Amino acid sequence: MAEHTYRVLVRGRFTDLTDDQRASLRERLKDFDFLRDGGFSEEGALMFDEKLDFFSYRVILAASEKPDEAGLRRATTALDALGVDFKGLKAKVTDVDEMKINRPKRLG
Repeated sequence: MAEHTYRVLVRGRFTDLTDDQRASLRERLKDFDFLRDGGFSEEGALMFDEKLDFFSYRVILAASEKPDEAGLRRATTALDALGVDFKGLKAKVTDVDEMKINRPKRLG
């Protein structure tokens, strides 16, 4: 199978956050710029809001097989680095190489 480029969106929920974890996550929000840091990237981006209930992790991967599993591993690693518990991870994969690009039609 040929290697393709994938956008992987992983979603889940925080669970059993302590007051210290909540404070740490809210502190990270102060420096977060959605336009600069919120898109898909090779480094991956963990996003959440001040409610600290749901989160998403966006990453671009080059893979030949199972990009959903690779995305889940990357999200788990990012969450483990923050020292938080989570549940319900689900990955949605888009093959960028197979995307159809609709170009605007010229008038006239």
